[in-house]
Amino acid sequence: MGARAAGALTAAFSAERRGLLAHAYRMLGAYHEAEDVVQDTYLRALRGWEGFEERSSVRTWLYRIATNACLNVLDSRRRSEVSGLVLEPFPTDPADLVTARESVRLAFVAGLQHLAPRQRAVLLLREVLAFSAAETGETLGMSVPAVKSALQRARARLAEAAPARDGVLDASSPRAQQLLASYMAAWEASDAEAFREVLRADASIEPLGAARVYTGREECLAFATPSMEGPGSWRMQATEANGQPAVVAWFRGEPFGVAVLTVAADGILMITLFGDPKLADVFSR
Repeated sequence: MGARAAGALTAAFSAERRGLLAHAYRMLGAYHEAEDVVQDTYLRALRGWEGFEERSSVRTWLYRIATNACLNVLDSRRRSEVSGLVLEPFPTDPADLVTARESVRLAFVAGLQHLAPRQRAVLLLREVLAFSAAETGETLGMSVPAVKSALQRARARLAEAAPARDGVLDASSPRAQQLLASYMAAWEASDAEAFREVLRADASIEPLGAARVYTGREECLAFATPSMEGPGSWRMQATEANGQPAVVAWFRGEPFGVAVLTVAADGILMITLFGDPKLADVFSR
């Protein structure tokens, strides 16, 4: 490949990189795997650029490569008998105009993981990326009727796995920011009563990878407050993940992970805990 051609591909890829990363994340539910897929997409595109005859747009072509790379990852998981929900938080910020927050919300991405891989791909290509049925079929090697049938099944399954919750606030809303600040202050002060005040009566805490979800304010308090251990034990840094308010947490000076909050005007609905110390580096850059 000549330098001019390589430069043209690099420019096109750079314009789509963030969108490709979000797409791979929706497909896989795992941020680090999504980063690997995006790198693989670029390398595959470099190898195939000279044979690209512009029968579609460069954008469509790149998403076709990325989608099939994701399907390969999902197939490898299946063959390796990897079980359980694979889910990591996704860094977003108010200046990110490429990634629609609704398309990376935790509940939506978690729901996607319950769909068969090709159903997942069809739904994302058609409803998030606005591919035509013909483009989707060409990407996945499916007929247009098969695409339409898969989309109907995917919509029905997603409605069961991730029902819509009315009144959920965007991370940038003033009330969401107020609740986030109150949550952080409660934990840094080890103030159980202040923590109680930011929780809705029907709040839940979900530690990812744990065997259960803690549901209801009293159950949440019984689970969480013994970990407070006194003022200064926890340090919090505000961030945004999946278009939702979130915190990076350190316990006794050591990185703990990330907590993603689902909030409404009257309080916190859900706290999703990702107890992975490596996430502190990702979200505090």
